[in-house]
Amino acid sequence: MNQQAFQDKVALVTGGASGIGEACVRAFAQGGAKVAVVDMNEELGEQVVNSIKTSGGEAVFLRVDVSDAAAVAKMVDDTVAAFGRLDIAVNNAGVGGESNPTGDYSIEGWLKVIDVNLNGVFYCLRDEIQAMLKNGGGTIVNMASILGTVGFANSPAYVAAKHGIVGLTKTAALEYGRQGIRINSVGPGFIRTPLLDALDEPTQTYLAGLHAMGRMGESEEVSALVAFLCSDEASFLTGGYYLVDGGYTAQ
Repeated sequence: MNQQAFQDKVALVTGGASGIGEACVRAFAQGGAKVAVVDMNEELGEQVVNSIKTSGGEAVFLRVDVSDAAAVAKMVDDTVAAFGRLDIAVNNAGVGGESNPTGDYSIEGWLKVIDVNLNGVFYCLRDEIQAMLKNGGGTIVNMASILGTVGFANSPAYVAAKHGIVGLTKTAALEYGRQGIRINSVGPGFIRTPLLDALDEPTQTYLAGLHAMGRMGESEEVSALVAFLCSDEASFLTGGYYLVDGGYTAQ
């Protein structure tokens, strides 16, 4: 992709301090975008911002709980205040939640996952769309999962939220396609992030074996797809759900 693919663009990435979110932040910055790095982890977020600035880019860190609608509205306002506009958004922040079958899943656990993983994406979409309409358009990617298309035992809240993201993405894409806003979702398989790296070796081996390629993915393999979807090269793509799963769902 053109190293200046995002020149003069402003991007916002939630969950941008580590893992897939950090990889997306770096992809946009390397393409010339100014980036708002949004996360709850202030230490890691500031490290990412400082790294981008050291490389000659522009970035700000915003500590935001995406399950708080008022905080999300302020997040978009703060991004526009810092850089003048909003062109690109990646709604990536999420939590895994407890591991229990549906009949034993706690109400508190259900509400937490839905609040962050689904409600949070809705809140972000709502305010990002309004900001982009003022520009005459923009691009948004919502981070779903392979679990937006298949089930996974003992993760009912996570699976429900990710299925919801896919449907929400399609609906919003239909609504705003003629107003210059493209909205897509991405479904990663199991990706090697600090969270999965903390698992024991047998569990990592098991998860890797669920993919046709026999391994877990890397964050940069997801961010490459996200960057493409947000670029002008994907100008006729909207409402899609794109898997980057090493063949997990081919079974």
